[in-house]
Amino acid sequence: MPDKLHKTKGIVLRTVKYGETSVVVTIFTELFGIQSYLVNGVRTSAKKGSGKANLFQPAAILDLVVYHNELKHLNRIREFKWSYLYKNIFSDVPKNAVALFMVELLTKCLKQPESHPDLFHFSEDVLMKLDESSGTVMANLPLFFALHLPVHFGLRIDDNYSDRNIYLDLQEGFFVSEQPRHPHFLEGKEAAVTSHLLKVMQPGELADIKLGHDLRRQLLHRYETYYALHIQDFGTLKSLPVLREVLG
Repeated sequence: MPDKLHKTKGIVLRTVKYGETSVVVTIFTELFGIQSYLVNGVRTSAKKGSGKANLFQPAAILDLVVYHNELKHLNRIREFKWSYLYKNIFSDVPKNAVALFMVELLTKCLKQPESHPDLFHFSEDVLMKLDESSGTVMANLPLFFALHLPVHFGLRIDDNYSDRNIYLDLQEGFFVSEQPRHPHFLEGKEAAVTSHLLKVMQPGELADIKLGHDLRRQLLHRYETYYALHIQDFGTLKSLPVLREVLG
């Protein structure tokens, strides 16, 4: 049975050089979820310029025509072009650090090649908002993304924060009235800000949440712990130290 051709959008997650002129690229596709593709002839010798490999930078949003066969680990791409051309993400160091953090988080959470259209549209939207954002919105976007991403994996943190429920139990995923007996919980300002961030539905609303650099860094570290507790073999985020530096 021949491989079928499909049109789909995709967000580039990772690219690895293969042979002289090719790449193997991992893409979060709108139709099929996470997929790997062999793309021939996109890397050329330095004399001829960069070839088309620049389209496969992490976080790039592409329109694709792909061959799809569920039995293959590695499919091929027939056509590719920009779906959305960033103005800033590839050239602006802080924005690039945020985008790479988002991409790494997605890569660690997407274990199986299954369709996640809602998650795809959420991720695409946040990346596009990141490209045009500035100041407080940009600085808070990693927190927003990290808190709202788990919803798509059935790991929603319940926003039941109140005068009574002042501790966020990261193991259980909800706020409780008594300090948990394990070390994985948030309290005080960390818990209150997390509740506030959980209420935010659109990235533009992040402008109203003024946080210091240290608190942002602490929260990102705490949210990494949340993922490590709930997603198998999560490990640590390599992009996080860079992001902490850049947002400082």
